[in-house]
Amino acid sequence: MCLKQRVERDDILVYSKSQKAHMKYLNVVLRTLRRKQLYAKFNKYQFWVDRVSFLGHVISAEGIYVDLQKIETVVNWPRPTSSTEIRSFLRKPGITVALWKGFPP
Repeated sequence: MCLKQRVERDDILVYSKSQKAHMKYLNVVLRTLRRKQLYAKFNKYQFWVDRVSFLGHVISAEGIYVDLQKIETVVNWPRPTSSTEIRSFLRKPGITVALWKGFPP
C-alpha cells in the first residue's frame, strides 16, 4: 500500500484522490501514531478540507501553488531605483546573494 502523507515538523498532511482512500490512509496514520505512543490535540486538526495552506503553498484538487498572501509584500515592494536600494533589497532576510556567481560583494 502506498501511503500518501507528508510529515513536516509537527504537521501531518494526508491527501488522496477519493474519500474512501482518504479514510484508509487516515486510519493507518492514526493507528501508527497510537502504536508509537505519539499523541496530538484533536482540536488543532482539520479533517475533510478541500484546500489547505501548508509551508507557504496552497494544496487543493486544482493542484499545488504558491500562497499569494505569502508573496504579496515582495510583489508590491517598490522597485529599487539606485544601486544602494538594490543592495539594501538583496540584504533582506531570505535572499542569498552569495549563491549568485560573479555578483559583486
